Amino acid sequence: MEFVDLKTQYQRLQPQMEEAVLAVLRGGNYILGPEVEQLEQELAAYVGAPYCVAVASGTDALLLSLMAAGIGPGDLVLTTAFSFFATSEVVGLLGGEVLFCDINPDTYNLDPYCLEHLIKRIRKTTNRVPKAVIAVDLFGQCAEYDKIEEICGENDLLLIEDAAQSMGAELRGKKAGIFGRFGCTSFFPSKPLGCYGDGGAVFCHTKEDWDMLRSLRVHGQGGDKYDNHRFGLNARLDALQAAVLRIKLPSLEEELAARRQLASWYDQGLAGLVKTPRVKEGLTSSYAQYTIAVDADKRDALQARLAAQGIPAHVYYPTPLHKLPVYRGGSTQNLPNAEQAAQTVLSLPMHPYLTKGEAQRVVDAVRSALVREDEGEDPHAASN
Repeated sequence: MEFVDLKTQYQRLQPQMEEAVLAVLRGGNYILGPEVEQLEQELAAYVGAPYCVAVASGTDALLLSLMAAGIGPGDLVLTTAFSFFATSEVVGLLGGEVLFCDINPDTYNLDPYCLEHLIKRIRKTTNRVPKAVIAVDLFGQCAEYDKIEEICGENDLLLIEDAAQSMGAELRGKKAGIFGRFGCTSFFPSKPLGCYGDGGAVFCHTKEDWDMLRSLRVHGQGGDKYDNHRFGLNARLDALQAAVLRIKLPSLEEELAARRQLASWYDQGLAGLVKTPRVKEGLTSSYAQYTIAVDADKRDALQARLAAQGIPAHVYYPTPLHKLPVYRGGSTQNLPNAEQAAQTVLSLPMHPYLTKGEAQRVVDAVRSALVREDEGEDPHAASN
């Protein structure tokens, strides 16, 4: 069983995919150009954003957004403690400082109450003034932007949406990527919308930000490639990846519906057995991952028993960000919800091509594994 089945997706799209890729190869225009510009227009229309800038990765999307907003050395940025490292890494790359916020234990997203409390504590105990917040749509569900945007507005904070896992998700009828001053997404192959390499995009609302992002994307250039106005990056999306994404985008809604159907099968089969994902009212999830939670002393054994039956399951993420080695010696924060999540979460196979029968096999395997754990059986016995 595949955790993410990219091969089947390719087979379904093979004729049009190969035609699109060959057209780029024959055209000889491989960096930026019309293919990338057309993709940007199509992505902006899909998300409902005025502007889109395609870039080389989701990490570059975050980094360029911070650069465009002028975040730099010494600036304080607040973000979730439970995410992929890139979310906080980009702040450090610019010389900024990160303070982490705890999560909602049901959604695993940044908790607005904790964010508000953290801002008040910073202002009460230090002379620091936070500059920005990066909120993450973890596992495919939008963060609570109604509340987060209000908090950022009241405190004059830049808001960046890390929508790397949530392309196609919605919050009260608005697509992921539209929230905050910048919305950043990733086209890593395993994402809900992925290319055949690295890729990403930034969505924004003003021409000024759009112009700045386009300049920063190509070494800070102005009207000419040798007319450099600022320090920038080499963060361009290539035309081949743009062609791949343009073929995949029209199928995204159909694939999201299949992901949600699979999640429904899992929900029904696993109810009362494990903690299943909770999607809040008014939201839809893109289910980049289907993440359950079990007791910390059972998680690793469950993962091993599933693997013994040919069912891959992965831990996203085994260490909360504030506990990573890069922050030791600097972060003394106590963030119990993020720390508990790192010990209890387990993501099951999730892709649009998993059948109902295969979903039932996963459910049965989880149930059987937990019964064996309760009986004290060696989790490696089945594979010995």
